[in-house]
Amino acid sequence: QVQLVESGGGLVQTGGSLRLSCAASGTIFSINVMGWYRQAPGARRELVATITSGGILNYADSVKGRFTISRDNAKNTVYLQMNSLKPEDTAVYYCNFADLVGRFRDYWGQGTQVTVSS
Repeated sequence: QVQLVESGGGLVQTGGSLRLSCAASGTIFSINVMGWYRQAPGARRELVATITSGGILNYADSVKGRFTISRDNAKNTVYLQMNSLKPEDTAVYYCNFADLVGRFRDYWGQGTQVTVSS
């Protein structure tokens, strides 16, 4: 099992910045992928950004150039630096951990609210 604890959400004005953190604990193997997804009211959950344990990055087009994902493998922690925030970034942001060691494992954090006011 893997537990994920998120922090860093909040309310910010358009153009502002926030940094999300997600710490993973439990049975963690060295090869994995961590990332952030978001879900706005009435919408489907969507990918924001992911990063593998080897450092391979993937971003949604809507956040490229504004958001930066990073991780500290020693701390099993992933970060999401969000700059130039827009009202359409308002959503609940969920941390995700996934790996494939014998079987596929997929875990989610509890979610943290990000609200961008216009």
